[in-house]
Amino acid sequence: MTDDINSTPERRNFYGRHHGKTLRPSQKAYLAEDLEPLRPANTSQTDNPQRAVIDPATLFNDTRPLWLEIGFGGGEHLVHMAALNPQVGIIGCEPFVNGVAMLLGKIRAANVNNLRVHPEDVRDLFDILPDACIAKTFLNYPDPWPKARHHRRRFVTPNHLLPLARVMIPGAEFRVATDIDDYVRQTLEEVPPAGFTLINQSATPWDDWISTRYEQKAIREGRPQHYLTFQRNG
Repeated sequence: MTDDINSTPERRNFYGRHHGKTLRPSQKAYLAEDLEPLRPANTSQTDNPQRAVIDPATLFNDTRPLWLEIGFGGGEHLVHMAALNPQVGIIGCEPFVNGVAMLLGKIRAANVNNLRVHPEDVRDLFDILPDACIAKTFLNYPDPWPKARHHRRRFVTPNHLLPLARVMIPGAEFRVATDIDDYVRQTLEEVPPAGFTLINQSATPWDDWISTRYEQKAIREGRPQHYLTFQRNG
């Protein structure tokens, strides 16, 4: 009999720490009161240990288009997109607890109701989503892992991109924003072989973009911004 544990490829995290500075009382309240109603059911290792495939319609109890943001940081972009596109359901994935708390505060303020929050690894979703169910994906200012020996931890590697391609609808858009030149290099090398075509590369963001705290940091520190748009091959 095959040992499932030993036969499972090692998961290298493409994100850094889970916790930052001490949360404010209001942020602790957001986590205690608001997270569970927004957490998609049957997606985590805990509530779906068999990793059974879910029906995407259960996420919002309808058949609206589904979008995905991988690592939403402080949540500015995620809430902005939800407000601009109320007809879409957007799933945000972020294992950094402080970022989740910031997002929940922004959701309260914006009063948007078309978001689901997965406060864990996006690969948990890849495990249980069926083929071709995501209509758009955002990867904004991901952890750059600047040291060469850590480049294999970046999201733009086959271990992450191939599962992403599987769950995306043919023709769906995959957006990548970064201020790291070498991340652009690796993105251009790795994303097309995973099943995508580059359709635009620009120093100017998309028309519906909202500047995030990470973009503002890049501007302050004099790093050029890069905005890449890919399309899932049909």
